[in-house]
Amino acid sequence: MRPEGMSAPTVINLRSEREIELMRRAGQIVAGALKLAGEIIRPGLETQEIDRAMGEYIASQDAGIAFKGYRGFPANVCISVNEQVVHGIPGPRKLAEGDIVGIDVGSIYHGYYGDAAKTFAVGKISKRAERLMRVTETALKLAIEKVQPYVRLYTIAETIQRYAEAQGYSVVRQYVGHGIGQEMHEDPQVPNFVLNASLDEWDHVLAPGAVIAIEPMVNEGTHETKQLSDKWTVVTKDGRLSAHFEHTVAVTETGHEVLTQLPGEPPL
Repeated sequence: MRPEGMSAPTVINLRSEREIELMRRAGQIVAGALKLAGEIIRPGLETQEIDRAMGEYIASQDAGIAFKGYRGFPANVCISVNEQVVHGIPGPRKLAEGDIVGIDVGSIYHGYYGDAAKTFAVGKISKRAERLMRVTETALKLAIEKVQPYVRLYTIAETIQRYAEAQGYSVVRQYVGHGIGQEMHEDPQVPNFVLNASLDEWDHVLAPGAVIAIEPMVNEGTHETKQLSDKWTVVTKDGRLSAHFEHTVAVTETGHEVLTQLPGEPPL
């Protein structure tokens, strides 16, 4: 979800080991919810059924559902299909063979947040859709690899933009990643692109204890988007496909830790 109304000057909260442990649990709950989504997604499934299942899972983990009611959002998770970039509202729409569906989910565990997103294939998808998803996920992985003590946000942003554009895609510019902790959206904003005019605003250094949500949104065509009449769903302006992947990442003394992955999953 888009961070709005960020205060200036930017203050980046640094989390203690205890706080990181709570965020790690929140992140594992988010990862578990996405794992569940991947297991049930199939042609013919209504997006509201995915929303219900993920909401029930989060509640069963003694956690709060971060998105429900957030700035008035009416569902448990954001579900965005094909040309929908982010903030899609689940409903009676049935998934079709060949669709790609981005799911963005957040949890609250003992006052601390976890946030992640993943784009899934519905049945057999086209080669072009498959490639878009692969490039977007790789852009996220490359960005996470850059996270270490005192990394500049510029480095993260440039890594995503350079890789995605080199593959022939565009990076969404109206929506960005964000800091996270005791609020869903905290400073700093974490862009997926670099503009010289905004460099001073966004080029912060991340010290150990900083926690950020990195979330590239990559489009097949133009980077431009528009919002639908429901005041939530964002789509590509040219109607072409979009993919979205996100992880919550903590800066450690020696590198980084991806908080939104299940124990035993291979590290990014």
